[in-house]
Amino acid sequence: MSDAQNVPSNGLSYKQAGVDIDAGNALVEAIKPAVRSTRRPGADAEIGGFGGLFDLKAAGFVDPILVAANDGVGTKLKIAIETGNNGSIGIDLVAMCVNDIIVQGAEPLFFLDYFATGKLDVATGAAIVEGIAEGCRIAGCALIGGETAEMPGMYSGKDYDLAGFAVGAAERGTLLPREDVEAGDVLVAIASSGVHSNGYSLVRKIVEVSGIDWYLPAPFEPGKSLSDALLVPTRIYVKPLLSALKAGIGIKALAHITGGGFIDNIPRVLPDSLSAHIELDKVSVPKVFGWLARVGGMNEREMLRTFNCGVGMLCAVSKQDASKLVEHLAAAGETAAIVGELRPRSGEPVTFEGALAL
Repeated sequence: MSDAQNVPSNGLSYKQAGVDIDAGNALVEAIKPAVRSTRRPGADAEIGGFGGLFDLKAAGFVDPILVAANDGVGTKLKIAIETGNNGSIGIDLVAMCVNDIIVQGAEPLFFLDYFATGKLDVATGAAIVEGIAEGCRIAGCALIGGETAEMPGMYSGKDYDLAGFAVGAAERGTLLPREDVEAGDVLVAIASSGVHSNGYSLVRKIVEVSGIDWYLPAPFEPGKSLSDALLVPTRIYVKPLLSALKAGIGIKALAHITGGGFIDNIPRVLPDSLSAHIELDKVSVPKVFGWLARVGGMNEREMLRTFNCGVGMLCAVSKQDASKLVEHLAAAGETAAIVGELRPRSGEPVTFEGALAL
């Protein structure tokens, strides 16, 4: 008997295997208005093709250097999944990528996302992509494409994962850090919106130890549930910093304070000859970090190496421009303060005095 004769008449379909092509097509249609809302000069095409297009000349660049970044959201996703609060996690995804691009003095131009799940729920997918579109609007970049992968057997229940990819550009010769960064330059901290998107494996462990339900009031912010307070999206610093750079304010280096906190991120933008000296009593620490430190029994150094502790971005700026930068950022809606300076390095690349107000 031939193989064809052995095939049952009610043969399997892709849908029976757990992949719903119609749901994927429905998601694409559902998110088109959100995607259109992110259009900008250089990006005008509809999604749905095999690749996204971007016209650097139409965006106004003459001799550009491209800068690319990719990232995810980590286990902050687990809080969104467990509570069904998926509306802002896409902002985090964009923020983690575009903030890494602006630190190099580049303008984020376009973004692509990867959304993988065991069983595609169109409403959940649409909420996530609408958050991604909102992040793109805040950053001024276009959402030009992405991938939705339905993979039964890889993910269970309502679990999903996200990855983001951003590309930006800067005119040749304008990238950061600048070569003239030097001792005496001042460090300006820009406030974070909270925990942002790093350290959530530890955050979730601390929540478990605390015994507080996600839906109960947050001990550090009683007007919000614990889950809402911990899902506040990562702040996107692109437009205020681009504005400051275009205004000629003397920003020489930028450090995005993500996983690794102060201790691991600041040295990434400094030459070996310099160290960053931080006055911790000048850092405004949101109450969430004090709660995490107390419940988790964490010492200050562990906090400084795990969390942003209230500083989402750190700027090295010429001394004469430091106050001007703080004022410029305040006018753009950011909270900024002078928290230290660069010094000749004689030991650790980051040194501290004072203490965090945890």
